[in-house]
Amino acid sequence: MLVMFCAGGVGLRASALPLREAARGSVLIGCSAGSSDIADPETAAMIVREFDCFTADNEFMPKFMVDDEGRYTWEIPDRLANFARDHGMPFYGHMLVWQHETRAWLFEDKDGKPLPREQALKNLRDYITTVVHHFRGRVKAWAVVNEALSDDGDTYLRDTPARRAIGDDFIARAFEYAHAADPTVPLYYNDYNIELPYKRAKTLRLLREVRAEGLRVDAVGIQGHWLIGGPAPEVISDAIREFHEAGFEVLITELDVDVLPRTTSGADLQSVDEGPNPYPNGLPDEVQQQLAQRYGEIFEAILRPPGVSMITFWGPHDGRSWLNDFPVRRRTNYPLLFDRELRPKPAHAVVSEILAKHRASALDR
Repeated sequence: MLVMFCAGGVGLRASALPLREAARGSVLIGCSAGSSDIADPETAAMIVREFDCFTADNEFMPKFMVDDEGRYTWEIPDRLANFARDHGMPFYGHMLVWQHETRAWLFEDKDGKPLPREQALKNLRDYITTVVHHFRGRVKAWAVVNEALSDDGDTYLRDTPARRAIGDDFIARAFEYAHAADPTVPLYYNDYNIELPYKRAKTLRLLREVRAEGLRVDAVGIQGHWLIGGPAPEVISDAIREFHEAGFEVLITELDVDVLPRTTSGADLQSVDEGPNPYPNGLPDEVQQQLAQRYGEIFEAILRPPGVSMITFWGPHDGRSWLNDFPVRRRTNYPLLFDRELRPKPAHAVVSEILAKHRASALDR
């Protein structure tokens, strides 16, 4: 079903161009969303108006594609992919291999022990082949492996069920199977904190190892789950420049800015029930302006070096952000460009202006 909307739609400020118009032709601007978002007329209209590419959130992950009996369910994933197709929005597949949101039987037996390597490889190949075949022609690029690198500075790879069953080469095999299933679709590796020097080096090692096997890996996805106070803009620019100079396209895949105090981080996704929740009734004007300034410096940093072809926000608006429940459950966070009533925040105008300037500069070149 096509969404109809007008230029004076919900929450659009006349003083700022919609993001897709501001960026037109220079970089893709997108958001993630789920089936509840595209079923809501106002949210769907805002997505179509503001963004020109689309990523499904949790409902495109392995746990939602296949059940514990190995039966595939396509209704909701198809709905999301078709929404993007029907509105002419490039659709990014997120993702094929992750230690979370994945059925245990892919890599473990009923007792939770690693499967024999050949059985785990068969499960991995069958899953990737089935999913990539199903969405062939509707996905612009696949995040093949997500968050495989360790946060420990002295350790290369994270200890995951796939690695325990298959070995370190589970990453290369995943890229091999994805390419075999659709030789035309670009493939990328996705992770957080890989703009930081210690993890950037591991990422470059991983990408080069995959290519050294003669396998396709086109791009790297920098998640961009950043804080109001860091990382520094120059760190972001340096990472993009280094990945680009190494021969990889750069995607910013899950952008948001956490404005709340952070007591923990990482990829274990273990939230706690208690923690500071300083703004339950709205973001103070002072912090709203800090958020706008932070988004401004982030976008300047992203667009300064060459190499970035897509920037996607992780969620359409504040009410749908995962940061309302991580790292503390049931907090009220404000990490995106649209508030819970779908109104553009001051950060929206800042980002729109920077995108328009970047587009004008690109046209001049």
